[in-house]
Amino acid sequence: MKKSNWRVFKMKTLVVLAIALLSVPVYAQMQGMQLLNEPQELTPDFRSFRNTYFVADRLADFDPQTASGKIVYERYNYETRQAFSNMLGVLAPAEPNEFPAGEYEVSPALPFSMEFISPRAVRIRAQSGVVVPQVAAQKSLMLINNDMPPCKNWVYSKVEEGHKYTSPYGSVVITEQPWRVTVYDENGRILTSTNNYEDNTSTYTPVLPFSWVRRARDYSRSFNAAFNLQPGEKIFGFGEQYTEFNKRGQSVTLWVNDANGTQNETSYKPIPFFLSSRGYGMFIHTSTPITADIGKYFSGVNALMIGDEELDLFVFIGEPKDILNEYTNVTGKPTMPPLWSFGFWMSRITYFSEAEGREAARQLRENRIPADVINFDTGWFEVDWRCDYQFAESRFDDAEKMISDLKADGFHTCLWQLPYFVPKNRLFQEIVEQGLFVRNAKGNIPYEDAVLDFTNPTAIKWYEDKIRGLLEMGVGSIKVDFGEAAPVYGIYHNGRTGWYEHNLYPLRYNKIVAELTQEIKGENIIWARSTWAGSQRYPLHWGGDPAPTNSAMKATLRGGLSMGLSGFTFWSHDVGGFVDPTPADVYKRWLAFGVLSSHTRAHGHPPKEPWEYGEEFLNDYRDAVNMRYKLMPYIYAQSKHGVENGLPMMRALFIEYPDDPGAWLVDDQYLFGSDMLVAPHFENLEARDVYLPGNHKWIDYQTGKIYNPGWNRIETAHIPAAILVRDGAVIPHIGLAQATKYMDWSNIELKVFSADETTARGKVCLPSDDFLKEVVINKRDGKAELVSNPFGRRTKLNVSVFDVK
Repeated sequence: MKKSNWRVFKMKTLVVLAIALLSVPVYAQMQGMQLLNEPQELTPDFRSFRNTYFVADRLADFDPQTASGKIVYERYNYETRQAFSNMLGVLAPAEPNEFPAGEYEVSPALPFSMEFISPRAVRIRAQSGVVVPQVAAQKSLMLINNDMPPCKNWVYSKVEEGHKYTSPYGSVVITEQPWRVTVYDENGRILTSTNNYEDNTSTYTPVLPFSWVRRARDYSRSFNAAFNLQPGEKIFGFGEQYTEFNKRGQSVTLWVNDANGTQNETSYKPIPFFLSSRGYGMFIHTSTPITADIGKYFSGVNALMIGDEELDLFVFIGEPKDILNEYTNVTGKPTMPPLWSFGFWMSRITYFSEAEGREAARQLRENRIPADVINFDTGWFEVDWRCDYQFAESRFDDAEKMISDLKADGFHTCLWQLPYFVPKNRLFQEIVEQGLFVRNAKGNIPYEDAVLDFTNPTAIKWYEDKIRGLLEMGVGSIKVDFGEAAPVYGIYHNGRTGWYEHNLYPLRYNKIVAELTQEIKGENIIWARSTWAGSQRYPLHWGGDPAPTNSAMKATLRGGLSMGLSGFTFWSHDVGGFVDPTPADVYKRWLAFGVLSSHTRAHGHPPKEPWEYGEEFLNDYRDAVNMRYKLMPYIYAQSKHGVENGLPMMRALFIEYPDDPGAWLVDDQYLFGSDMLVAPHFENLEARDVYLPGNHKWIDYQTGKIYNPGWNRIETAHIPAAILVRDGAVIPHIGLAQATKYMDWSNIELKVFSADETTARGKVCLPSDDFLKEVVINKRDGKAELVSNPFGRRTKLNVSVFDVK
């Protein structure tokens, strides 16, 4: 071996040995290798031999009336333990290392409290040190009410192990020695409990219990909220996650990231909320990075490693519907987006000119493809991607007239933009001179781009003025793209760093555009990619940049299901995939999935217009979009029910069928609202296996064939997806129109889907008043009769019985 090569090999070996001794990942010790905006993985901080760990030991000074007291934390460090040529890093009691001795607490007793928010919701709070009044008084953007009144439905009782609080739906027991919080359901079954040091004495695996870490590098502190997992327990949610649907056995890092696709472990839309098949959910109220080790390292523990020095955790008790309703009561429910947004959005990357936009609209109408939106993506500026909020004068003769003409023909316009400004952007110098950007530690720009600082009121006003002019021109909505790259080491106008502001950036971004659109247009609508907890208040969001492949389509669905289990009623995706031209068969199958999503947009690498694929494809495309437009009363009513109850339009089967064990295992199907089931085709096959939940029959929407619950082999129909309707459902339809503008809501057809059921029910909501009404139809001797028309003479409800076979 050459001398130079030997030197390199020797250095690499020393590095590997050093890292192995410290028992932490390579990248954590070699910070220079971490890439810009790479997710902030916290696991190394909780396994480092350099740091000090304070483990929750016992309860002190507890007041049952206020449910508050202190937790005494015992001090530990990692040390090595060798047995038969195997080395482990284990926790061991540690001596104080501060000077002067006696000036610092060895085993600090720090504040802990519980608040009872509702009969199903409990808030657990703890501190790892002093919290100054200014910090304590800060309002959270994630909560709709920062001053939550106490719920009086919880009754206190003293029990042998400590203190018990009981509501009609469950109970919480606080054990004094060792300190532990255990949550029970109304039948006394344990739902979850904090993991204590003593819980782990029966295993050789070194498990870090409920604790907080003090880092040696900067004395910053973070909580490890460790909870015990029960046998068979499944965990879902955490926002738009593309990995396996059930997160048990995975590690998820919650850090807003440009995921560059839908098939990796990063996420455009991480949400610090999850729900369990056990009957509870948790919201980790923080904007710091979180790494959730959900039984990956140790199968019996869900370790929520939280970047925050304070712990603020909401626990919700109940079935999935109860949990989602409670969570969105805390973080907010959306209002309904406008009717036109539920129509078809035609887009590509990108329409570069007025002529191209007008031609797309003309072809849609000429080919009788119903549509409501033309999206101008990155190319409406003079230079592609160079966002300056001005239409290119060289390619748009009269943008305002174009927008007006399109609207007269039933088309709304959507415009792409982003909050980053490249050095050649004409606005770059203006942003720098006015100090509207996120700064680095020196006060300069941390990136090549200037990133707008949305904690700065002046920057917000500057940005609103740019968007305002477009909305006042007649633009229907703004595409709120990107937002995932707020500098983690940036210094923000409000005095905080990106450690706390990075994940909040999308929420601020979404909020600004949505509220301005509401002010000017009277409509709550954006088209956004990045999110954090609370962003569901500002619909709607789409799933990023998938590949045009079968596997990307399936991963996209998993992301949508997880998003729906994180408090979002509305979610869409790029029909056909984004990156490359879409093969015709993938596009056709993806469209069936797309038209049966809350919102539908074809977008990505051209060609995306159906007439570019030939006449047969165009006809099939038209049939799928026609189906969506005929189903508009169902889509609109189910959406209204969703926003009122925190439910997604795209629902995991177990939301409606929590008592069906099989429903918890399916991740390639979904319920579209409460009454329709969709199983997309992820391959070009003649049939697919479909799981039908519940104890009732299901009716094929395309063929009329009746299926029993359980697994069924369903043949591919004209529209390539298995689409079924619950027995006893009323699905409202409307006459076909080329845009929602032309729909006749005074004449609704109520289709009764009945195999065994003699009473059928459904929901109808008229966009003119937005009140949700139930319709009930009795079926006797093959005839169906509407019990009453809740809309009176305003709307004629025509009853028909779907032909079953």
